[in-house]
Amino acid sequence: MSDENLTPAEPEQTTFADLGLDERVLKALKDVGYETPSPIQAATIPALLEGRHVVGLAQTGTGKTAAFALPILSRLDLKQKSPQALVLAPTRELALQVCEAFEKYASRMPGVHVLPVYGGQGYGVQLSALRRGVHIVVGTPGRIMDHLEKGTLDLSELRFLVLDEADEMLKMGFAEDVETILADTPEHKHVALFSATMPSQIRRISKKYLTDALEITVERTTTTSPNITQRHLFVSYPQKVDALTRILEVENFEGMIVFVRTKNETEMLAEKLRARGFSAAAINGDVAQVQRERTVGQLKSGKLDILVATDVAARGLDVERISHVVNYDIPTDTESYVHRIGRTGRAGRSGDAISFVTPRERYLLKAIEKATGSPLTEMQLPTVEDINATRLGRLDDRITAALGSAELDTFRDVIAHYVREHDVPEADVAAALAIVLQGDEPMLLDPEPVRPPRREPRDDTRSDSRGSGAPERGRREDRGDRRGAGGPMATYRIAVGRRHKVEPRQIVGALANEGGLGRGDFGRIDIRPDHSLVELPANLPAGAWEKLRSTRISGQLIELSSTQERTSRPFKKPHRKGPRD
Repeated sequence: MSDENLTPAEPEQTTFADLGLDERVLKALKDVGYETPSPIQAATIPALLEGRHVVGLAQTGTGKTAAFALPILSRLDLKQKSPQALVLAPTRELALQVCEAFEKYASRMPGVHVLPVYGGQGYGVQLSALRRGVHIVVGTPGRIMDHLEKGTLDLSELRFLVLDEADEMLKMGFAEDVETILADTPEHKHVALFSATMPSQIRRISKKYLTDALEITVERTTTTSPNITQRHLFVSYPQKVDALTRILEVENFEGMIVFVRTKNETEMLAEKLRARGFSAAAINGDVAQVQRERTVGQLKSGKLDILVATDVAARGLDVERISHVVNYDIPTDTESYVHRIGRTGRAGRSGDAISFVTPRERYLLKAIEKATGSPLTEMQLPTVEDINATRLGRLDDRITAALGSAELDTFRDVIAHYVREHDVPEADVAAALAIVLQGDEPMLLDPEPVRPPRREPRDDTRSDSRGSGAPERGRREDRGDRRGAGGPMATYRIAVGRRHKVEPRQIVGALANEGGLGRGDFGRIDIRPDHSLVELPANLPAGAWEKLRSTRISGQLIELSSTQERTSRPFKKPHRKGPRD
């Protein structure tokens, strides 16, 4: 690799038009409101347009996607149907984000085809697209290798190869795949490698596969407003809608923007929120300007509370009512993160920003925290109890406000008349009015199912094997004064097992509801083929015993019976399936 290094300064007067980009690309940039290139863009774009190899040392959030996407698009040959550019990304999420960026920058170039290639997606979609012809392939190393081995991806005419977040790819174990792909692509191609760090393995790959490369180092300090409280919630993708719904229930917000990555997701999520009773609308790049202005006007006036938007659609949006921003899909670059949460906490006002982080996106959270210097506080998913307490609190506030109404005396006479005529206590009339007020939806949610306790070592009266006599973690003495906590336990047999497709949570839920049992009353659960063994308090009250004997699980009468096995006896290792807690 070349000894030539470049540490670009912040460009003062440089515009994208000064960098030599294709006119159609410049028009697309103007459409999305981009005018001034970031430091890495100003340094990288001319070098790539000249055909040089580039190593970019830059943190996430410095604008490196545009730094390689814009020159690639400017040099595409639309007549060539085989792939001309390959971008390797460490994760599916980043691959999709890069694809979306290419499509955005190619909006004024009809006929450009970009294909995401990643694991978890069916091969059929990818094979069909490859047969029709694509110009740019963005994929994860593993799935790209699969296609190369199957002979379904032809890279013989490849002209551009980009390694995006190369250090992350190596951390995830893709080093061998990356080197194989580099070795199997044409020798005369232009390579751009971007990495937040420069470990020895990256340095070795650079020297081996990049000739006379220009090394560009960008240090970026991106700050966020101190008026914004920043939090994150670890959540799986299928849980996101439920998590957002719960947050909307408990957070005291005025107006909110929920950011998602794609246009389709804006419409789908807004529809799901409306179905749950929230005032929500979507804006994205496909929404006409007149409709966009109408929607933003409704948000400003209070007729609309939640806006579901993409980054581009929310650009330049300044609405005083926005108290909260939710990153439903966490952005893959810090610049977008700062731009998004900057929609709240403006002009000295306070604001809240909440980011959903899936297990595979933890590295994005770390990148944002490192780049901004602002740690995001972890929050917990609001519980049913939290939601019910919030609903009751809001009802209290409405009642308090109504007590100051000028119409209070009129309605007091109406209630007094009803009490006299029907001989009903005033408290019952108030409760009936609350039922009328709630409508078809219940005001309070049902309690969440009781989960089986964690399978931790338990020691009721025993010492450990070393005879220390110290209580073990998880002893029932430490679980409070709930019925059965600390008392003797016995093993009971119930006539449902694996063939009835029963799970521990169903057993706990049914027995807790029917027998009035608490979380501390359950011990081990061993699900066997045609029956199950459950640890419960040894001295079950007669009423609970009778109720449990007639309980059904999955339509099957459980026929509860005692096996007279005490917890001091050895208990076989459970062979059950399902969650342990």
